[in-house]
Amino acid sequence: MRLREAGRLRKAGWRCAAGRGARMSGAGEAGGVWVLADPRAGTAAQAQGIAERLDVPFRVVPLEWGPLAALPLAWPSLAGLSAAVRAALTPPWPRLVISAGRRAAPVSRWLRRRGARTVHCMRPGVGAADFDLLVIGRHDGARPAANVMPVLGATHRVSPAALARAREEWASLGALPGPRVALLLGGPVRSAGMDPAAALAVLDRVLPGAGSVLATTSRRTGEAAGAALAARLSGVPGVLHRWGEAGPNPYAGFLAQADRVVVTADSVSMLSEALATAAPVFVAGELPGAPRHRALLAALEGAGQVVPLDRYPAAPPRAPLDESGRVAEAVRARFLV
Repeated sequence: MRLREAGRLRKAGWRCAAGRGARMSGAGEAGGVWVLADPRAGTAAQAQGIAERLDVPFRVVPLEWGPLAALPLAWPSLAGLSAAVRAALTPPWPRLVISAGRRAAPVSRWLRRRGARTVHCMRPGVGAADFDLLVIGRHDGARPAANVMPVLGATHRVSPAALARAREEWASLGALPGPRVALLLGGPVRSAGMDPAAALAVLDRVLPGAGSVLATTSRRTGEAAGAALAARLSGVPGVLHRWGEAGPNPYAGFLAQADRVVVTADSVSMLSEALATAAPVFVAGELPGAPRHRALLAALEGAGQVVPLDRYPAAPPRAPLDESGRVAEAVRARFLV
């Protein structure tokens, strides 16, 4: 099979059916579950990935930020929300709220004052004691506390059930020559895009050991790097899925059908999602300068979950990592029985 240009990689728009639960668009019933969805797709996925594993219906509340959201609000408040979202938050109040990200924390705390139990992903800033459960990456080095649950990487929506559905939906990818290597490219934060030479260096390291390549770019990769990949992959068996093009999204299919996964070191979301597979995961590119990000990569390597790309294709066996499922089991036992 020759290289095909697949459709748009839009992680924010990828919807897997709820793993064990369901998604509610209305206000929900008294005592229900709300997910406070940050506008950033990767942040929202941390909260929604837990909710989708709870065996209960839930409501997704899309958040929009107003001018005060940038302030470190130290009290339970809706002040950081846009007027439209504030007006939409009306009783009946939820039994359980799941949120992620510093800006959502004051909103979650406000709902806790109205009787909700609160589960929050990532450091909340201030008010850590004002949550029933904090789901925090081990790399953040949170102090042990009764309400802190450390996770390896981040929670997300790539559940075993989602991978099984994707494996069936994208069965055609399984017919590509093996080993099938999924290449997931992010890019530097706050930059004009990934250096095309850097993208090609990763690809050139992967190609000799690949029967076919399932490559994606992201919003941060940039057009120049995407074009360089397309030129180098011309005639290579596989699929290239470039950001910004119309068409179906094979991202979950790439993960489900890959024999190996190569992920750039800059993307916490893609790294965590790749670990849901049973394939060896290789980390490519320069390590980000942020201490927390470097600590994450060190934690993943120390746990035997990732291998630096310079060791490709050798990697020890690893079991799939399901931190979202583990957190959901704890939430169900503590708050939904």
